[in-house]
Amino acid sequence: ASNGSAGARTIADIVTTQGTHLSRYRATKFMKALGLVSCQVPKHKYRRASQEHIEVPNHLSRQFAVTEPNKVWVGDVTYVWTGNRWMYLAVVLDLFARKTIGWAMSLSPDSRLTSKALSMAYESRGKPQGVMFHSDQGSHYTSRSYRQLLWRFQIKQSLSRRGNCWDNAPMERFFRSLKTEWIPTIGYRSFAEAQQEITRYIIGYYCQLRPHQYNGGLTPNESERLFWLNSKSVANIS
Repeated sequence: ASNGSAGARTIADIVTTQGTHLSRYRATKFMKALGLVSCQVPKHKYRRASQEHIEVPNHLSRQFAVTEPNKVWVGDVTYVWTGNRWMYLAVVLDLFARKTIGWAMSLSPDSRLTSKALSMAYESRGKPQGVMFHSDQGSHYTSRSYRQLLWRFQIKQSLSRRGNCWDNAPMERFFRSLKTEWIPTIGYRSFAEAQQEITRYIIGYYCQLRPHQYNGGLTPNESERLFWLNSKSVANIS
């Protein structure tokens, strides 16, 4: 299910969640016996920078721990090889459970691409109010058309410091997971195949099945489900 990316800890969490208790150490033993090795690579270090953006401040300021959904969204763009050219993927994450709530793919890394991802997030979340959106200073996020879309949705914009990946670390981590866990090292054969497989990763594996350490081992979907369930219970008691 994980395309060979899951390690012993993840396999143990998934199997245990599905009703069969399995410790991390026993999973390691089984993996060795079966010759299974996770395809994930060690963490890499980000380059630091200090220059601030003049027009839009970094309102998020690395406060990545969010207490409820639809308060802070983050976004970024990455590239994927598709046969004979690069395809660009824009993603929007809700920081509460690190859930992917909007995405779009295109052959051009422009504002239309990032606008599609943001619009998908806004519509799929029921047009929430009081959201802050954080990203880097790429032109596809600072263009007039994109900022007009943020204004129309009444979303507050926040920008990372120039060239500082740490200011948007959860988004960087998502792309790292996508590329090490799912995307083949040689890319995809076509744009259509890339669309299908990346959507399958986001919906079928990342949000639905893959345990996330930030969520205490819960999937993004389950973490949000429990939040809304508890919120409803508190409201009924009140």
